[in-house]
Amino acid sequence: MRARPRTVERIGPGDLVELATDVGPVPMNVGAVLVLAGATGTGPEHVEAALAERIGAIPRLGQRLVTPPWGLGRPYWVDDPAFELAAHVSRVRCPGAGDDAAMLQVAVGAVTRPLPRSRPLWRAVVVSGLSDGRVALVVVLHHVLADGIGGLAVLAHLVDGQAEPLGMPRDPVPSPRARDLVVDAAKERVRLLRGAASALAQLRHGRVELGRGGGQKAARCSLNAPTGPRRQVATVEVDLDPVRAAGRRHGATVNDVLLVALTGAMACTLRRRGEHVEELVVSVPVSARASTTSADLGNQVGVMPVRVPVTGGVPERIAQVARATRVQKSSSRGASAALVGPAFRLLAAVGLFRWAIDRQHLVNSFLTNLRGPSAELAFAGAPILRVVPITVTAGNVGVAFAALSYAGALTVTVITDPDVVPETDALAAELRAELRRIVESPARSVGTGQGRS
Repeated sequence: MRARPRTVERIGPGDLVELATDVGPVPMNVGAVLVLAGATGTGPEHVEAALAERIGAIPRLGQRLVTPPWGLGRPYWVDDPAFELAAHVSRVRCPGAGDDAAMLQVAVGAVTRPLPRSRPLWRAVVVSGLSDGRVALVVVLHHVLADGIGGLAVLAHLVDGQAEPLGMPRDPVPSPRARDLVVDAAKERVRLLRGAASALAQLRHGRVELGRGGGQKAARCSLNAPTGPRRQVATVEVDLDPVRAAGRRHGATVNDVLLVALTGAMACTLRRRGEHVEELVVSVPVSARASTTSADLGNQVGVMPVRVPVTGGVPERIAQVARATRVQKSSSRGASAALVGPAFRLLAAVGLFRWAIDRQHLVNSFLTNLRGPSAELAFAGAPILRVVPITVTAGNVGVAFAALSYAGALTVTVITDPDVVPETDALAAELRAELRRIVESPARSVGTGQGRS
């Protein structure tokens, strides 16, 4: 009797880019810090027990990545028969007084430490010894496993009262055989040929998404210098509603407001260094999907470089950014990946990717902005007080930003290489001040020089 073919779970083209470009001094990991309230009966051991109970129901967290021989298609996921939770979950005590700064440095260490390719590409660190009896849970995923929205799907499955129903951990699925890979690779080539026409349309949408910021050079400044392995973070937390209301007053989104605020903070830092620029370019990831599940992770992300003026009044700057982003938002979100992805993969294939990103002059910074849960969640019975996003960038981008809304608050993480941008705390303070100025600014005048009521 002929054996039935086995399913091949390939990584997607976007995942392949993340894998191929993971060549810098810091790994392509993303992380989130869940800060749990001190609660009776909720300690590090309870957090670890909750993780052990829930991890097994997320299939991808029990799978490792396999690279097939040349000609047999993209890498694929297989169940790890040697999977051990203890190899992925650890506990550390926060040094010093257990304040937020010390906790965030522990988290940065977890995110910037490479994940072994021979095991499932994630880790979790339970941080005890925080002030007020709090406990932190740091969850780290390699970017090939999930993009930002996929990471939120994983967190949604881990918290109490999961958004997705928990099933029993499934039995290991047999790995595909050589003939399964041959057949699957042939089918993929046929699909690519059939989709050639739609791929051309995607390229046109991609040029729109890249906009004016995708072909012109960004301002030269000292914030752009080759980065090393060290990272430092600081956070700014503000109420979400005033930021959203300020955006609406100016016909803009929260993302537009963040772009104006963070470039204003960067410009202040540059002025203190004796440098003056007219505009800065910030690259914003654009997801090709609005939601996902923990069974459908991976990367479907394009990029939207936005040229942001740093001179003039707040209303004018926000209006200019809002106009630019409206034009660049393609009807096919994330379409720019069809242009950027192959270029990055080609550079990686010939060993020039790191050389290229250490010398690029197209962007000054990055902003990742995610919409998180609007209501407060809990983990292991303890309320989650804050969720802090941490992303890692390589190349010559000395400062990047990650924003996440959660339970009415907006947390913006400032991530720097302290050898390029040692003013991390000052930059965060300037960002806070810029957000306050925007929130307090009146609507743009219409002919009379007065703000609208």
